[in-house]
Amino acid sequence: MNKPTLIFVYNSDSGFVNTLLDIGHKIVSPQTYACNLCAITHSTFGMRDEWKRFVDGIKIPVEFLHRDELSRQYGIHGAALPAVFRKTDGGLEVWISHEEINRCRSLDELKRLVGQKRQV
Repeated sequence: MNKPTLIFVYNSDSGFVNTLLDIGHKIVSPQTYACNLCAITHSTFGMRDEWKRFVDGIKIPVEFLHRDELSRQYGIHGAALPAVFRKTDGGLEVWISHEEINRCRSLDELKRLVGQKRQV
């Protein structure tokens, strides 16, 4: 069996135009931005260094995907996002639900949630 991989999936689509729209939305109306995972882990123009160091330190393979990439690569449509999936030889399963991510109000809370899940 291969080592499990964590797949963090944003509630937004990939691509340059979508990225620009997301940046604009986060600046103009952050309270209505649809992806709490992105809002917590990214600044306006990229991944927060603190989050990158945390992810690098968990010693588990990690992928970051957008909604459209999840659909293309894994055939999953209509999943409640953002979410974190655990990929094993048996396929994908929700590891951290969108409800759990959306309850997080800070990067520290998200890091604590990921740490707690790893202990289970």
